[in-house]
Amino acid sequence: MSQSSPIVRAVKKVLPAVISITMSRYLDFSESPSGIFGLGEPWGRPQRKKVKLGGGSGFIIDSSGIILTNRHVMEDPRAEYIVVLPSGEKLKPEILAKDPLNDVAILKIDASARSSTEAHSKSSAQGKSGLPIVELGDSAHLELGQEVVAIGNALGLFQNTVSTGVVSGLSREIKAQSDITQERTRLRGLIQTDAAINPGNSGGPLIDIEGKVIGINAAMVFGAENIGFALPINNAKKDLQDLKRYGRIRQPFLGVRYLPITEELKKEFNLPIDFGALVISEPDISRGIETAVVPGSPAARAGIREADIILEIGNKKITLEEPLEDTLQKFKIGQILFLKIFRHGRLKTLKLILGEKK
Repeated sequence: MSQSSPIVRAVKKVLPAVISITMSRYLDFSESPSGIFGLGEPWGRPQRKKVKLGGGSGFIIDSSGIILTNRHVMEDPRAEYIVVLPSGEKLKPEILAKDPLNDVAILKIDASARSSTEAHSKSSAQGKSGLPIVELGDSAHLELGQEVVAIGNALGLFQNTVSTGVVSGLSREIKAQSDITQERTRLRGLIQTDAAINPGNSGGPLIDIEGKVIGINAAMVFGAENIGFALPINNAKKDLQDLKRYGRIRQPFLGVRYLPITEELKKEFNLPIDFGALVISEPDISRGIETAVVPGSPAARAGIREADIILEIGNKKITLEEPLEDTLQKFKIGQILFLKIFRHGRLKTLKLILGEKK
């Protein structure tokens, strides 16, 4: 591939703004010979040592030091995180906000704390801070087969790893499990790509042929080849707008537990409707039965009941491709919405004011 190819130009444009994130934590070890991993003899004297446990990637989006990455890269509250710039400089980041729904974390590094020599050598070309930045694109109009490039810190070992591929699928949904908390999270609306996304690539940018970021590398499917997923950059752009305007990330809140209606669910419950969201309670081992409608929520105030089927919100149909959670993201907190529901064989319209998730 020639040096003048669009992919090479795009990578050169973005690579200076891609950073690594290392995660370290103090662990207890024993001084005795068999004390590796804390399995020492009773007479071994324990010692606390800082051990590097993992890491990820991220990218700088503002010369003031704002960085985007995955929330799951930053989720261990006991760990110490360090941002490593391409120059090798190491800075401690401040976590400004986390979005658990979209798996986004927004960080900030103090650009003024950089090495004065390094900062001075870059300042004339890149602004006062000397921090290179990436340009955010638009993930709303991606096409299947579109060329993309994933950049990151593969396996926590290989910096500046670049892999190419295409957009293989859109609006994908997966369930991911945290290695730290073991919590299972459902991620929706993902970009599927055959560009290699490995552990450590998480948080790095997925870019288009023009060098604009259209996604944040998020996950891969173990046991499968050429199946990776990235978070649409438009979700992160909304988080950035919320943080700037409100000082926090805001998420809309309806207040119902539900199951999306599938062909199997329709047959199991003998439902006359083949789309929508069935409002239903969920069993929870630790807390017993979770109510279908959260008391005091916008849904409760609007009169939604268990066994209702929510068909539309704000004239937007609820389907497997456009589930309830994704549809809510299209509306503003405080917005007045009309819901079309199916209850006991009849269609009803309810009015509610969309709330904010606390």
